[in-house]
Amino acid sequence: MKAYVFPGQGSQFVGMGKELYENSELAKEMFEKANEILGFRITDIMFDGEAEDLKQTEVTQPAIFLHSVILAKTLGDDFKPDMVAGHSLGEFSALVANGTLNFEDALRLVSARAMAMQKACEVVPSTMAAILSLEDEVVENICDGIDGIVVPANYNCPGQLVISGTVEAINEACEKLTEAGARRALVLPVGGAFHSPLMEPAKEELEAAINNTTFNTPTCPIYQNVPAWPVTDPEEIKANLIAQLTAPVKWTQTMEHMLADGATSVTEVGPGKVLQGLFKKVDRSLETVSA
Repeated sequence: MKAYVFPGQGSQFVGMGKELYENSELAKEMFEKANEILGFRITDIMFDGEAEDLKQTEVTQPAIFLHSVILAKTLGDDFKPDMVAGHSLGEFSALVANGTLNFEDALRLVSARAMAMQKACEVVPSTMAAILSLEDEVVENICDGIDGIVVPANYNCPGQLVISGTVEAINEACEKLTEAGARRALVLPVGGAFHSPLMEPAKEELEAAINNTTFNTPTCPIYQNVPAWPVTDPEEIKANLIAQLTAPVKWTQTMEHMLADGATSVTEVGPGKVLQGLFKKVDRSLETVSA
């Protein structure tokens, strides 16, 4: 069974999508449509902008979404997923790939999500940190014992968990996790605590936008971040998409479920090769490719 997976924030690079734009009429049309919908020329930032500009959440998220979705569209008849999944923001790309959302509606939701998250980031000084080579349970217990907001945010693969919270609580957690034997406890260069209770204001905004958007029955299951198992019911997909902003991304569990359900090859669609690497950490023999 063919699995297609879509990356999230952090995979962006200057020049992303430029080749697609120059070599495919369909891609060019879709990029120009996106410029129109967003009300600014995101293509200028993606193709020739400064790395710093591309890092802004309200630019990064639509940029990665566009690269992923347009790349999938240009694959034409070769694109036949039996199952899809996306890491955090990548879930929106996956939902276009399996027909749950149309391109325009999904882009509007991604843009609304990015702006709402950016706003939420500005309320409380907050950040995220990657914790390497510790059991998930140890990380969870230490986070639970800290007086302040710090929670597991991304279960990326066995031995790699990202935590999210206030700057103060993250610093304290990193100290304790290092003492507990983490090989690294690395504060990440992000402007906020994604997938934590601090995203509650963004969640409320996104919920209103999602409830005003048409969700179709998908052509194949999506393994969503919140439950980590396959979902095909549009109402359930909506609820999980809303919950995702304050809940952890269960990517380790998602990969395990996809493999258990018969995934024989994994194609990563979008910038970077992060997700292929994570799958290899779960099953070395798995065939992984980049679109």
